[in-house]
Amino acid sequence: MAAGSQEVQNLFKGLPTQNHGSAWEQLWTTSLTPWDRSGPSPPLADLLSSRPDLFPLPRGGEEGRRRTALVPGCGRGHDVLLLASFGYDAVGLDLAETAIREARANEEAAAADETRYPLAEGVVERGRVTWVAGDFFSDAFLREAGVDSFDIIFDYTFSCALPMSLRPKWAARMSRLLSPAATGRLVILQFPNGKSLSLPGPPWGVNSDMYLALLSRPGEEIPCDDDGNVPGADRIERTADGLRRLELIVPTRTHTIGVAADGTITDRVSVWSH
Repeated sequence: MAAGSQEVQNLFKGLPTQNHGSAWEQLWTTSLTPWDRSGPSPPLADLLSSRPDLFPLPRGGEEGRRRTALVPGCGRGHDVLLLASFGYDAVGLDLAETAIREARANEEAAAADETRYPLAEGVVERGRVTWVAGDFFSDAFLREAGVDSFDIIFDYTFSCALPMSLRPKWAARMSRLLSPAATGRLVILQFPNGKSLSLPGPPWGVNSDMYLALLSRPGEEIPCDDDGNVPGADRIERTADGLRRLELIVPTRTHTIGVAADGTITDRVSVWSH
């Protein structure tokens, strides 16, 4: 367990979900942020640079429209700045106002060091960055950002920060926010992948079957056994608003926290579309 993770779990133990926002702000104001990786996610960078079939790079807009990205629970904004370097107009959203202040400071520091987020090969213009302190489940942040839907949504240490009771709502919201265009992509860096769904958090456990069940039928409760496993996820019929999993990938590199002691990568990356 990462340093500070037990203190985080103790803070959330028995805490009603409506009080989670103030708890996250408390963690940020006390600098207890064991989820921060101090840089962007290697699997996301690798996908964006090596899979043009999944992620055609913004090259001056698509039919006059700039392509957009969202990172909910963005923290210090490392992945937001990465997406901007690939040409996306990127929105970093966090419930904690202190996190957004630190994200802005991170952006200023990056602007003074061009080596941190160099413009990706083939990209002609860095995307705009917008920081919003707000609630993922409310449309208020969309009005503030001036965006209705997103071409890419990147989820890392966000869905795992939500208890199981909120995850059907998370899935419905993801379906709503993801662009219905053929190139719309939800990318999930699954962490802590394989941790039992019945164990305490955050981070609460995730696994591939859970995501498949949730996103196939957004908004619906999913059946779990006593160990937190999801039986028959691959046989669940997808609803009209359900997302389709395009890829389930073992990344070639990831954050240290996603690598077991023997060097095995435990993280998985799943890519979804309408």
